[in-house]
Amino acid sequence: MMRKVPGTFRAGSIASPKSARHFRTERDSLGTRRVPASAYYGIQTLRAVENFPISGLRLQPELVRAYALIKKAAAHANRAVGALPRRLAAAISRACDELLRGRLGDQFVVDVYQAGAGTSFHMNVNEVLANRANELLGSRKGAYRPLHPNDHVNMAQSTNDTFPTAMRLACLAALPQCLSAMARLEGSLRKQARAFDRIVKAGRTHLQDAVPVRLGREFGAYAVTVRKAREHVARTAAALHELNLGGTATGTGLNAHPRFRGLAIQALRRWTGCPLRPAEDLMERTQSLADFSRLSGGLRAYALELIRIANDLRLMSSGPNTGLGEIELPAMQPGSSIMPGKVNPVIPEMVDMVGFQVLGHDATIAYAVQAGQLELNVMMPLVAYNLLQSMRLLGAASEVLAARCIEGITANRRRCESLAHQSLALVTALNPSIGYLNAAAVAKASLRTGKSPLELVIERRLLDPRAARRLLDPLRLSKGV
Repeated sequence: MMRKVPGTFRAGSIASPKSARHFRTERDSLGTRRVPASAYYGIQTLRAVENFPISGLRLQPELVRAYALIKKAAAHANRAVGALPRRLAAAISRACDELLRGRLGDQFVVDVYQAGAGTSFHMNVNEVLANRANELLGSRKGAYRPLHPNDHVNMAQSTNDTFPTAMRLACLAALPQCLSAMARLEGSLRKQARAFDRIVKAGRTHLQDAVPVRLGREFGAYAVTVRKAREHVARTAAALHELNLGGTATGTGLNAHPRFRGLAIQALRRWTGCPLRPAEDLMERTQSLADFSRLSGGLRAYALELIRIANDLRLMSSGPNTGLGEIELPAMQPGSSIMPGKVNPVIPEMVDMVGFQVLGHDATIAYAVQAGQLELNVMMPLVAYNLLQSMRLLGAASEVLAARCIEGITANRRRCESLAHQSLALVTALNPSIGYLNAAAVAKASLRTGKSPLELVIERRLLDPRAARRLLDPLRLSKGV
């Protein structure tokens, strides 16, 4: 027998019996249901809440705002072509403006895991806007007079063209914050690159000694990595400017006025400031979600680089006495419940976890994008949720990594330079003077005796002491080209 988990949803609990005056009765093509009287959503939203008690997760506010823009643009276009009376178009537009200001956000109650294509979420939007617009016109919620969610709010539209359009607008709206955070991280890394420019340290390849490098150049390389990732993400997002709004159900434009498409997208372009344009082929744009996969791929590539950089920071700061100890990260919190004085690299650890989550989001998006069939890919709510989550997580992680880690890093110059002088790879600089085999013999002797390569070269009289010191100077060797 299944136990009831406290706090879980039970079908029908959204309208649990109280008093008849707390509810209104609404009708759709399947029959009637009782809807909470205070709700701005309606019967189709209620059915979705009852049908999908899955995760408790909701689609992000960016998607609500994107839909409000689309519905406002649609009302504007339908009024312009004479299909929607001016009075009704104005009421829809006012209701949309309220959503854009953040009002009624608690009325979007459909789970992320819902009916395919996002029809449930779309009808949630249509019902909320219809009920609020009717209120503005002096009518009551649930009457759907003079405005109906399907006949007026959804005029000349389908879930199949509005939801992917909303996805694209939502991603374009969320992207600047993510890109800005990436730029902040890049700037923080560049600042530390300048501060650490004269600090020489042992290079490492295969986690073994390699020729010397400068700590500043390592951080400078990280900054270039972040810049390239930011530019790549921005390039992949450019394809989102192409919209299939006006294609309605299958990209044929059925039930939409010939001028609707151009007028609606022109309005969206004006209100968003984005270079939005009609799709080259409405059917292709309705069938395919490949542009979202490309954007997700750019975010995945950035996540992989962030994981790598975070792990380098963890390695370089390992210790304090038994690790590399080349840098010290800012102490953010006690690191152990049992070991006093322990401080862990908590910010890079968080970045790793965010990176892993984004990789999971990308895998989910990839599966969803390939799942399109014939004229429609119905996995859109899943793609939208995961892509917006990836941008939010990467943006927040980048900001925190910059502000609470990178900008507070200090270098252990003495430790860096000590390890650089001990590195067996210094003998690489001897190759042109004494040959590879003689240099290898010096390296083996250094490892066996504990003496530095410089000491051995002078002791064995392989080079003049002054020439040897100049040749094996780690700072000179780390200068680069």
